[in-house]
Amino acid sequence: MGSNWGDSRYRRHGSVWNLKDDGTMSENFADDLLGLADSLVAQAEPGEEIEVVLSRGTSTTVKVYNQSIESLTSADGSSGGIRVIRDGQLGFAHCGSTDEAVLRQTLAEARDNLRFAEPDEFNRLAEPDGVESVRQATWSDEVLSFPADKKIELAMALESKVLGLDDRIVSARSTSYSDGWGHSVMVSTAGIRIAERSSSCSIGTQPLSESDGETQIGFGYGVWLEPSQVDVDKVAAEAAERAVKLFGAKKPLSGRMPIILEPRLAMTLLGIVSGMLAGDTVVRGRSPFANRLGESIASPLLTLTDDPTRSESLGAAEFDGEGLACRPNPLIVKGDLNRFLYDTYTARRVGVAPTASAVRGVRSLPGVGAQLLVMEPGAGSLEELIAGVDQGLLVNSFSGLHSGVNAVSGDFSVGADGLMIRDGAIAEPVREITAASTIQRLLQNIVAVGGDFEWLPSGDGAATLVIEDVSIAGV
Repeated sequence: MGSNWGDSRYRRHGSVWNLKDDGTMSENFADDLLGLADSLVAQAEPGEEIEVVLSRGTSTTVKVYNQSIESLTSADGSSGGIRVIRDGQLGFAHCGSTDEAVLRQTLAEARDNLRFAEPDEFNRLAEPDGVESVRQATWSDEVLSFPADKKIELAMALESKVLGLDDRIVSARSTSYSDGWGHSVMVSTAGIRIAERSSSCSIGTQPLSESDGETQIGFGYGVWLEPSQVDVDKVAAEAAERAVKLFGAKKPLSGRMPIILEPRLAMTLLGIVSGMLAGDTVVRGRSPFANRLGESIASPLLTLTDDPTRSESLGAAEFDGEGLACRPNPLIVKGDLNRFLYDTYTARRVGVAPTASAVRGVRSLPGVGAQLLVMEPGAGSLEELIAGVDQGLLVNSFSGLHSGVNAVSGDFSVGADGLMIRDGAIAEPVREITAASTIQRLLQNIVAVGGDFEWLPSGDGAATLVIEDVSIAGV
């Protein structure tokens, strides 16, 4: 989850904050970060555009092993990024500080870098476009006031729980509790002036299991707005199941068959698709969907929207990485390609309005990307979808996605493991599989979308997909 221009956990619009003595945050409309950003933007020279992004935050992580504290770390961080544009030339510089003297030097470096840039007529800062932001509840004082001993208790409770769920689990690695909070601001000569804040907490573990000389590693992870919402039982159960479900797995016989992707893996696939719909890939002609706007590119069962305004998700945001108000962007509507995603630069390149789809960190320039992907759910539980498959594969994990997916041609050939489905029931575990198709065929061959919609730790919302006629190579 995260802001699209500050630290990934820290955002909030319309007010600014100081820490009170009791560990909670009070609103203060004279925040020093906005003042610093204002003073830097005020130094713009004639014909010069300046954008300043500043961020401050604190994070804490507790790691435990064998019911002992392995480490407890807390870190404060500050950073700034400054973009300067003049006559189509762009200069950028960043720093790990919000000290005024350092920021002034960073502005000077951005101006110096500008001298070496090639002019580009489309280099301009984003301008407010009149779209109102949707306020989001991304802050909890509970994160700030949650005591260290309670953080340790949660981490130890997770380790204890996962070790007790199955005798084959012998240890739990990387068991941790983490939280963070902070705030960011953006001010520009183009009229952008916003401040955001956010907080969150998480737990995770990687249990190691052994059986008949074979070892397996599972994982479980969850993210919440505040510590009182943390669900140790859910994370432990997911981690334990993944640690033992593939014991005895062998290569399957090769063939063509349906695959079932639970929400986590369904969104992995659709995340790849969203990258192919980003304006920068479209402008460069490096997307297999570049010239197919308005055409059917998927099963009519699939509707996919990039919608950071969904307040139910921990990934909800008010502004994109250039300070434009977030808005829903329907990408695929009942199988038809409805929209590409654009930041200000790529929108100007093709002569359209930006879709508020800029993503960035404080120390990087904006790029184009999906912010919060949401599938429209269908019908049926996972069990019901499995019951409808005579022979197929319930995928447990993919591997080699970076090397096995060609984002230009759409070719898809990746490693996988999972559980075979026979006569509508789960059968033996399998591994060392190569699943092959193309992104285009995978989308067109969706034959069912489940009703088991869930918000994932990433913030995205997904349901199970059933995809037919996938090549499965084993023995």
